Amino acid sequence: MTRYLIALRRSFVLAGLAIVGLLPLLGTLVALVFICSGVLIWFAPPVVEWCRRYVNRMRHVATELTGVELPAPYRAEPPEPEREADGWYRDGNSLYRKPKWVWVNRRIEWVFEDPATFRDGMWLVLNPVVGLLLPLVTVFAGPIAVRSYGRWLHGRLSRTPTFQGLRWLNKHGEAFGHLMGFLAVSTLQFLFGLCVLCTIITPIGAGTTVAYRKFVNMLRDATSKWSGVEIEVPYLPEPRFPVARPDGLYQLGKQLYESPWWPALVNRMVWVQRDRATWRDLAAGVLIPLVSLAALVLPFGFVAAAWWPPFDPDFPVWARIVLPFVLTGIGFACSPPWLARAVARFARLLLGPTEASRLALRVERLERTRTDASAAQAAELRRIERDLHDGVQSRLVAMGMKLGALEALIDRDPEKAKEMAAELRRNSSDTLTELRDLVRGVHPPVLTERGLGDAVRALALDSPLRVEVSVDLPGRIEPPVEACAYFAVSELLGNAVKHGQAERATVSLGFERGRLVVVVTDSGRGGANPVRGSGLRGIERRLGAFDGKLTVDSPPGGPTAVTLEIPCQLEPSSPKTSTCSETD
Repeated sequence: MTRYLIALRRSFVLAGLAIVGLLPLLGTLVALVFICSGVLIWFAPPVVEWCRRYVNRMRHVATELTGVELPAPYRAEPPEPEREADGWYRDGNSLYRKPKWVWVNRRIEWVFEDPATFRDGMWLVLNPVVGLLLPLVTVFAGPIAVRSYGRWLHGRLSRTPTFQGLRWLNKHGEAFGHLMGFLAVSTLQFLFGLCVLCTIITPIGAGTTVAYRKFVNMLRDATSKWSGVEIEVPYLPEPRFPVARPDGLYQLGKQLYESPWWPALVNRMVWVQRDRATWRDLAAGVLIPLVSLAALVLPFGFVAAAWWPPFDPDFPVWARIVLPFVLTGIGFACSPPWLARAVARFARLLLGPTEASRLALRVERLERTRTDASAAQAAELRRIERDLHDGVQSRLVAMGMKLGALEALIDRDPEKAKEMAAELRRNSSDTLTELRDLVRGVHPPVLTERGLGDAVRALALDSPLRVEVSVDLPGRIEPPVEACAYFAVSELLGNAVKHGQAERATVSLGFERGRLVVVVTDSGRGGANPVRGSGLRGIERRLGAFDGKLTVDSPPGGPTAVTLEIPCQLEPSSPKTSTCSETD
C-alpha cells in the first residue's frame, strides 16, 4: 500500500511538471517566431537553451521518481568565434567587426540542427496530455504506470528509443504532433507570405522574399525530419552583380548608370518576381494550412472532446474516467503516420522544384563548374610550369654547366673530374626523383596501374591516421573520375589530420545507380563547413567538373562524414573489386 501511495504522489508531481512544461513550449514557439521574422533573433538561442535546461531538469526529476535513466543527448557546444589575422570575425563569406553575430549564427545552427531539439519539442507537445493521464492510470496500475511513464520519457528524449510497450501510441502521437507542426509552421508561412505579397513590387521586395525563402526552407527541413519526405530547393540562382562596361558605366537595358546599385536592385527584383518558385511558395502558404487543418479535423476533434469540461452529469463516474482515454485513443488512431506523410507529399508538390527549374539550375551549375574547371586547369598548368622552371629546369641547366666544366677537367685533373662526375650522378638522381614527384602530383602511377581502390589504400598507408578502407566496386572507373576521387580523398584525410585533430578514419568506396559513392568519416572534433573551408570548396569545384555532389555532416564535437557522389561509367571488361583493409 505504501508503494502505491508513493507512486500516486509521484504521478501528481510529474503531472504538475507536465503542465509547467507549457512554458518552455511557448518559449520554443517564440524563438521560432524570432528566427522566422528576423526580429530579436539573438534572443532565440538563449530561449531554446532555457528550454533545454528545463528538459534536463525534467530528466533528473523523472530519473529520481521513475528509476529510469534519462541521458542528455545534445551535441557539443560550438567553439567561440576567433579573430582573424586582419582583425575581422568570419562566418562563411561574411565578415564582422564584433563576434556577437558570429556567436548568434553558430548557436542558432547548433540548437536548431540538433535532432535532440526536435525530440524535445515533440515531447513538450505530447507530455501535457500524457502527464495529465498519468495520475488516472496510476490509480489503476500503481507503480507500474510511473515506471512506464519513465520508459516513455526515455523513448521520447533519448537518441535510441527503447520503450516498446506503447509503440503504437508513440507512432500515432508523433503523427498527431507532426500534423500540428505542419499547421503551425504553414500558418506562419501564410502570415509571412502576406507581407511578401504586399512588398514584392517595391524596392524592398527582393529582401523580404529572400527572408521568406529562408523561412520556407525551414519548413522543407522540418518536413524531411518529421516525415522523411525530402523537398529540394527549387529557386533559380541569384543574378550576378553588374560588371562595368569599358567606359566605367553600368548598363540596365538601354539605360546607363554610374553606380551598380540600381541595376543590381532591379535585377534582384526581376529575379524574385520571374521565378515561379516564389509564387508557388505563396500558394503553398495558403493551401498547406488548409490541407493540414483538414487532416486534423477528426484527430483534434476527438482529443479536444476527450478533455472538454465535464460530460453529462448523468454519466456514471467510471464513464467520465474511461471516456477521455477512449476518445484520446480514437483521436490518435485518426492520425496515422501515413496521413502526416501524405500532407508532406502534398507540400512537396508545391514547394519542390519543377522540371523547368531543375533544368535551369542544372544549366547554371554546369556553367559555373565549367568556369571553375577551366580556372583550375589553368592554375594547375601554371603550377606545373613553375615547378618545371624553378626546379627541374634549374637543375638541368646547372648539370649542363657542370658537364662543360667536366670536359675541361678530364685532361688536366682526372681526380677532380671523377668527383664532379659522381656529383653529377647524384644530381641526376635527385632531378629524376623530383620529376617523378611532379608527375605523381599530376596523376599517381599507382592509380593508373592498380586502380582507385589500391591507390586509396596506398594513400592510407602514408597517412598518420589509422585508416580503414572498404572497397566494393564492380570494376575499374573511368580514369578522370578515379583521379578526381583520389585527390578528394587525399584532401579529406589531410583535413582530418590538420583541422579535425582526428585519430581514426574510414574510407568507403562503392558504386550505386551509375555513381561512384565515396564516404570518408573521421573521429575529429567536427565543425567542418564547405562555406568556411577552402579545401572543401576546392573539392566542390573539382567535383563540379563531373556534375558531382559533396555532402558534409560535421556536427560540433564530431564525427565528420563527407560523402562524394560522382556520375561515371565503368570501363569495359574490368573485374569486380570488393575488399576491406585497415592501416595503422
